Amino acid sequence: MARAMWKGAIQFGLVTIPVKLYLATESDYTIRFHMLHEKDQSRIQMKTWCPVEDEPISRADTVKGYEYAPGEYVVITDEDLEKVPLKTVRSIEIEQFTKADPEDSNTRFVKQAYYIEPDKIGRKPFYLLRSVLQEENLTAICKVVIKDREALAAMDPFGDTMLLTTLHWPEEIRSTKELDLPDEDYDFKPAELAMARQLVSAMTGEFDATDYKDEYRDALMEVIESKIEGHEVKAVEQPEETGKLVDLMAALEASVNAAKAARKGEEPVSVADAKKARADKDKDEGGRKTAAKGRKAAKADEDEAEEAAPARARKRKTA
Repeated sequence: MARAMWKGAIQFGLVTIPVKLYLATESDYTIRFHMLHEKDQSRIQMKTWCPVEDEPISRADTVKGYEYAPGEYVVITDEDLEKVPLKTVRSIEIEQFTKADPEDSNTRFVKQAYYIEPDKIGRKPFYLLRSVLQEENLTAICKVVIKDREALAAMDPFGDTMLLTTLHWPEEIRSTKELDLPDEDYDFKPAELAMARQLVSAMTGEFDATDYKDEYRDALMEVIESKIEGHEVKAVEQPEETGKLVDLMAALEASVNAAKAARKGEEPVSVADAKKARADKDKDEGGRKTAAKGRKAAKADEDEAEEAAPARARKRKTA
């Protein structure tokens, strides 16, 4: 049974909907490494150290403190945190509704996702709210306090419940002006646009997350298991960097062909696959051209031999 990490209520106008929050992602999925002493491979210990008493102390002997001046602290207890004068300490306050995921929206900068479970007495208003959001394609913008921090959040219909996604505050989001982006607009040839549209069309389909898997994690586990068994781990050969400029039209054409072939075989397409397909195609075409040249040269030799035969015969007869 999942364990709720937050209990409170959604404030929808004057309607109060008691709910619980559950983490929507699994942290145990991540492969974790421990720090070891290289000499004897013993696991090192991180201890809480008191510099005044010059000895390790228990975490039970620690308290929270805010440094208001260099070296000066004020202690903040759990009781103090409970008394913070904010409505969002125990409630998800809906501030407004907006169209779901508009362009350049701050709702794209997400932190953590939580499933929402309504209590039995709040199920009807909860699903009423969910139904309206779904029909109108709206997102509820909320504020809530989680783990001693007030968070901006978005609430959206998800499956048979709703999903609360905490967001970054505007002050936390960097400006794209920090990037080295071009000022000029690019002019694209009609053929380039047409080929790019073909590629997008060939790779367009319904997204199903179960079609994908974390290949890096699987490969890393293979390395770990191989080392456990005492086998040597071999490095994967990396493709050579040619340093040549990419022929955009040729790359797009190869990508379209690879995407169409993969669609027939129901396999995902990658840029590497497209490049390989193009290289194989060029290799095949080069082989066919070489063979064709060889056949043409052989035919020319045969024709020359046939033309020279009567002349040699007349020469022998005259002699």
